[in-house]
Amino acid sequence: MPKNMNPQHDEGPVAEAIEQQTAKLPSDIFLWGGLGALATAAVSYANGKRHEALLIGQWAAPILILGLYNKLVKLEGSN
Repeated sequence: MPKNMNPQHDEGPVAEAIEQQTAKLPSDIFLWGGLGALATAAVSYANGKRHEALLIGQWAAPILILGLYNKLVKLEGSN
């Protein structure tokens, strides 16, 4: 895929630095984080803490989305 040739849409130095550092994280961290959130929510629900379980269970999707973003940065790189 070609790099973005439009200078108006370049990333700033902060975003590029963050992407370079987070690309060093293994993808397994995000998978285990999502699974851990679901397991913690299931245990909380089983212990009768329904509202806490619903809150923690909703963490899985954002964690997995962050993992997807991390994978895209690794494959495509920064601008």
